[in-house]
Amino acid sequence: MRSPLINVMVKAVIKAARSVQRDFGEVENLQVSKKGPADFVTQADLKAERTLREELLKARPEIGFLLEESAKASDKIGEEAIWVGDPLDGTTNFLHGLPHWAVSLALVERGEPTAAVIYDPLKEELFCAERGKGAFLNDRRLRVSGRRRLEESLLATGIPFKGAKDHERFLGELERVMAETAGVRRWGVASLDLAYVAAGRYDGFWERDLAAWDVAAGVLLVRESGGFVSEIDGRAFRLQGDSILATNADINLVLRKLLSRKEKSA
Repeated sequence: MRSPLINVMVKAVIKAARSVQRDFGEVENLQVSKKGPADFVTQADLKAERTLREELLKARPEIGFLLEESAKASDKIGEEAIWVGDPLDGTTNFLHGLPHWAVSLALVERGEPTAAVIYDPLKEELFCAERGKGAFLNDRRLRVSGRRRLEESLLATGIPFKGAKDHERFLGELERVMAETAGVRRWGVASLDLAYVAAGRYDGFWERDLAAWDVAAGVLLVRESGGFVSEIDGRAFRLQGDSILATNADINLVLRKLLSRKEKSA
């Protein structure tokens, strides 16, 4: 049975996702225009965020917000409870009509996610987790994969794009990881990458320079599924840190060493 808190979050996320899904049906018509799609997606983002805020404020008016579209550079995650989320994770996919994006929401208390919901409406997949109570996909309990050998493992990552830094470091990491694993995937939606680690679809995920709203919900899903989350260099993970490595417990150390060894040789 879902707790009242998770029910509140699920209701808000599903309502926001419905508005985004309606807009997704219009994206294809905008691709022929030289102007318009980016602005259209921005409006879809903002509309979904307003829906999230309205629904959450009705149920828990005492909790603050850190949402992507309205976040400021000065915003910090402190001691107070706060909603942290992304009303449209995978905006670039959405803009190009690719059916892989999600709405992500976490409750963060004292800097740690304690409840999480990630919803992929196109696949009708609802991921939920609450600290100490496990993680679920459509009410089915989740567990990370049991693979112990890196050569059998499938990993996910994020690829730096134009304007991003550390292209050379990433290419070196990717080359080393590709040589030791069964494959690497890049779908461009960090929340779903982490949810897929929790579900055992991926054996691990690494990326740098993500925001708290990209990972807050997914981190809790991985932890509640028996996985391990750290920064890439092995330091304790922080929501406002500079990297993330999420894996099952068995390959974490060997993958961390692989990535760290590349950093040292750069």
